[in-house]
This record gives sequence, C-alpha cells and structure tokens, in this order.
Amino acid sequence: MWWQNLGATEYLFFGCVVWLALLSFYIIRNSGKLKNIIKGAKGADLTQILEGIVEKQNLIGKNIHEFSEKVADIQKNQQKSFTKSALVRFNPFEDTGGDQSFAVALLDGVNNGVVISSLHSRGGTRVYAKAVSGGKSANYP
Repeated sequence: MWWQNLGATEYLFFGCVVWLALLSFYIIRNSGKLKNIIKGAKGADLTQILEGIVEKQNLIGKNIHEFSEKVADIQKNQQKSFTKSALVRFNPFEDTGGDQSFAVALLDGVNNGVVISSLHSRGGTRVYAKAVSGGKSANYP
C-alpha cells in the first residue's frame, strides 16, 4: 500500500495539514462569534466593547435588584388589598321572589375585611355591614 512507503516527513506534513484545517475551522467559527459581539460598534476596539458589555451587565444587575425590591413591596401591599370576594344571592322571604337580596364578603390576604348584606322585602331594602378580622366577626359574636 502507498501509505506504507511514507516517511516521517510525509507523516509530519500530513499532521500539519490536519492541524491547520482544525485551526482554520476554529478561527472561522470564532470570528463569526466575534462579529456578533462587535456588531454595531463603530471605531471601537475589543477592550472598549467588552467594557461596555460589563457596564451594561452591571446596570442590568442593579435594575434587577430594584425590581425585586419593588415586587417585594407590591406583594407586601397586596396583603392589605381585597383579594378574596364572594357573592351570594338569596330570597329571605317567601312572599318576594327573584333573589334580590345578597351578601358579599370582601377580604384581604390575612382574612380581614367586610361583609355587606342587603335584605330586600316589599317594605323596602335594608343594607347591613359587618367587619371581619382574621376570618371571624370583629365586633359582635
């Protein structure tokens, strides 16, 4: 076979050609990545571009920290807002129809809030409100 007649010089040459092909492949691949990094930078060298990227990352880190603090404040304030509600319509008297009476409960994240009731009869409509604290009646048993 022909490869059995090759000397050390030919093997060295073939090894260098393979090594050159591998290096060319990596250079071409990395030059494409480098073009993506420096895209849009006019007249700036690689050091300035990388410093700009680091500055942007630091700014993004500060923004993330500020946003996480704001989210924590929103979650804290959300506990004080009405987050739970329920409405029940009913007919308290047999002589009236249409389920025009109702009770609505509005509670926050720790079950504090109010229950508003409306009783409708032929003689008129009456509205009542009762405070709720910790999921139980606040003022009256």
